[in-house]
Amino acid sequence: MISVEKTSFEDCDRLASAAGVTLPIEQTEVWAKFQKDIPGREPWGVLVAKRDGEPVAVLLLIDMETHGYHYLRSMHGPVWLDGKPEQALERDVVKAIVDFVHGEDKRQAFLRLDVWFGEDYDTVLSTVPYDQTVVIDVTGGDEEILKRMKRRGRRDVRKALRECPADSADETEQALKDFTEYYDVMVETGKRDGFTPAPITDYSDMIGALGPDHCRVFASRIDGRVVAWSIVTVNGTHAVRYYAGMRNEVMRLHVTDKLLYNECCMLGSQGITEYDLMGIGSDFAPSLKGLNEFKCKFTDEITPVAAGHDMPIKKAFYRSLKVAKSVKDVLRK
Repeated sequence: MISVEKTSFEDCDRLASAAGVTLPIEQTEVWAKFQKDIPGREPWGVLVAKRDGEPVAVLLLIDMETHGYHYLRSMHGPVWLDGKPEQALERDVVKAIVDFVHGEDKRQAFLRLDVWFGEDYDTVLSTVPYDQTVVIDVTGGDEEILKRMKRRGRRDVRKALRECPADSADETEQALKDFTEYYDVMVETGKRDGFTPAPITDYSDMIGALGPDHCRVFASRIDGRVVAWSIVTVNGTHAVRYYAGMRNEVMRLHVTDKLLYNECCMLGSQGITEYDLMGIGSDFAPSLKGLNEFKCKFTDEITPVAAGHDMPIKKAFYRSLKVAKSVKDVLRK
């Protein structure tokens, strides 16, 4: 029998620790506090799912208010306490979570959870979910990190170390004081790659709210000018490359190869063991395939992950949202 109940962050941390699980930062109290400061977002609660009274999964839900309706999002949740679940267990736990939310909060139109088996759920209405990522082992020191890369990755990094004029460093403190120069790089990146960056405050507020223990800014400079940078989240021994930008003028200088390698070395020296590059393309996420050539050269392994899907609660309303999205997609073409 599956049951779901609200719990505390302290209990969630205790259960994860007992199971030897490092919670994704998006499932922690520090993330909830960060989300609380964003208009239209509010931590809804931490849940624990149990099978026959034994905890099997935990998750943090954030209430997202947009376009006049509410839905709940759990990034990288549920977090399973005993590894990837069997399909039947995941299905039963997701149903129990949906039923629990429906009983507690009639405002919610749907849930957005990350699931391993997505056949029974809807494709997300917004954002680009992914089911594969690249996780770099950053243990053992600089040379060991380099040795574990694919041949092309080692070649590009060594070329960058020899020839690239950029200097890379942890610039968290500078970015906290003024994010303007870094944001200019992101704007240029967006124009080149076809996306609109979030407002500058989304990045600066994230760095400030999470703090240097959980969020770092690494940057490369040439002649004192920022030419590439990344925002990296950290929780426990796990780091994630959340955002990154690069100026057009340095695309052929292997600046990003040097920066990423230096990030790996700096993080590894600080006790981080895994560095997640946050998603690559696949048949599930074809729009991300342009990232694969760069990210996949840094390790031989591709890591499967649970992917975001929607679970309707107000089914008729959710169908209307899908129709509206379909019309919008057609008009964009």
